[in-house]
Amino acid sequence: MKRHMNARPQFSIFAFSSLGKRATPARMSGSDQRAKRIAQLNDEFRRQAGIAVVRHVPGRCVMTAGVAALVPEVRAEIFKRVREFSDFKPNNDPYGEHDFGSIIAAGEQIFWKIDYYEDAQMEFGADDPADPARSFRVLTIMLAAEY
Repeated sequence: MKRHMNARPQFSIFAFSSLGKRATPARMSGSDQRAKRIAQLNDEFRRQAGIAVVRHVPGRCVMTAGVAALVPEVRAEIFKRVREFSDFKPNNDPYGEHDFGSIIAAGEQIFWKIDYYEDAQMEFGADDPADPARSFRVLTIMLAAEY
């Protein structure tokens, strides 16, 4: 069953479309293996946010109007901090998928999150975000006040 995704990002910055696959670890079981694979894909995608390079994980990076209104130097710092984020703990990453984070930049609390869609049309949720050939990621960067 397809899940219709009503919320669409409002300000698109970069679109990426190359596809690729990687092998998953064979010794992990079920949901742990799936969460680890999703986390790997999310990390790979997020670490290239705002950089124009060929991607193995398809997706788009967007920012809200509040972030877009910040001066370019602050936006650049936000992208850098999102790319470098590694402070995942059970209280901010309960499913182990590395799909949400919070940072402070220029005195502003910034949230970022990754959503999974079936394709670049972003109409339906992805059935399998662990498979980059069957999912399209959207990294949204926002002011915490906009959440």
